[in-house]
Amino acid sequence: MKKVLSFSLFILLSLAVFAQQISEESMVLNIEVPVRVFQGGNFVENLSIKDFEVYEDGVLQQIEAVYLVNKRSIERSEEKRRFNPDTARNFYLFFEISDYTARVGRSVEHFVQNVLYPGDILTIVTPVKTYRLRSAALKHKSRDEIVSQLKGILRKDALIGSAEYRITIQRLSSLARSLAVALNPENQEAQIRDGAQADENMDRSVDEQLNMYYNMLAHLDTLRYVNEKQLLDFSDYLKGETGQKYVFMFYQREYIPQIEPRILNAYIDLYQDRPNVQHTAANIFNFYRREISFDVDKVKRSYADSSIAIHFLFLTEPLQPVTGVRFEEKSDDIFSAFEQMAEATGGFIDSSADPSQSFRRALNAAENYYLIYYSPKNRSMDGEFRSIRVRIKSGSYRITHRLGYFAD
Repeated sequence: MKKVLSFSLFILLSLAVFAQQISEESMVLNIEVPVRVFQGGNFVENLSIKDFEVYEDGVLQQIEAVYLVNKRSIERSEEKRRFNPDTARNFYLFFEISDYTARVGRSVEHFVQNVLYPGDILTIVTPVKTYRLRSAALKHKSRDEIVSQLKGILRKDALIGSAEYRITIQRLSSLARSLAVALNPENQEAQIRDGAQADENMDRSVDEQLNMYYNMLAHLDTLRYVNEKQLLDFSDYLKGETGQKYVFMFYQREYIPQIEPRILNAYIDLYQDRPNVQHTAANIFNFYRREISFDVDKVKRSYADSSIAIHFLFLTEPLQPVTGVRFEEKSDDIFSAFEQMAEATGGFIDSSADPSQSFRRALNAAENYYLIYYSPKNRSMDGEFRSIRVRIKSGSYRITHRLGYFAD
């Protein structure tokens, strides 16, 4: 009986060890890190697996494989373990613009004519809706036809989707002009020289105009509000997509028509006995200071976890000045947030009045990369964020890659 029990116990212990081995193996997680290495403005393409070091939460990891990729082709591979990299390309072009310009059209034309390959998936997001170009589209339509269709969509959607925004900006400009004229009639002659026309605001009282201006500022803030949940939902969606994912965000510089500070201060001095005017003027000054409307750290970690590259292209075309109106740029909150998101995903950031040139630079920076694979030494699936740092053992390089991932 003892022998039987001992034998049974041995079997049970063996099964337990075997089950533990299976459990441990099932927890092996392979982390893929797209890495771009530059010296000056040029991609460095002669690095080997021995040149890279990968750290997770500060701990050096064992690199299992490195693949050099150009566009969709694996040009070179070094493997300690074999992987099957998915180099299919998913492009997402976001156009947060209020005005369609010929330069925006040239960006689309260059992409379709020179970048888009059969089998690539293209998604375009406009201020109105989302469009997906099927991978088989190039078989059924010429590139010229696709360019013409996409340009038409962007032109129409920019006009429709930003109509309320443009009207709000126009009303703010009109109020700022009329308040300047009410304080100093000589400003009217200067405004006429600038091409501005008098409007119905001239018949309104100063406190009424200030209140209207304040309400327009508040309305503008609601129009440009960035919804954190929508950002996180899109990140979750992208995480489920296969292949390499590229997001190019075209964001148009925002100019808010401000009442010139000297004019606003003059009204504060003139209406010392009118608390309502004082209060409204103070609120206007406070509205000029904007805060980021979402948790940047939370969002950028989510996008890094989704293993995508966000390329932020900031369009900086200037505006014509108008007497009595100060067109102040108010994109710093958005620029700062999306700049951090681009850096956290290993993306490209550029500011230019010509989006077509920025887009070309971003595309050139994105088309070559290394895919590095490693299995983390820390196998705990605790849902915590693991930071990744890639370095080259010798030499001075600029390296971009995603910030990390969630161990879930």
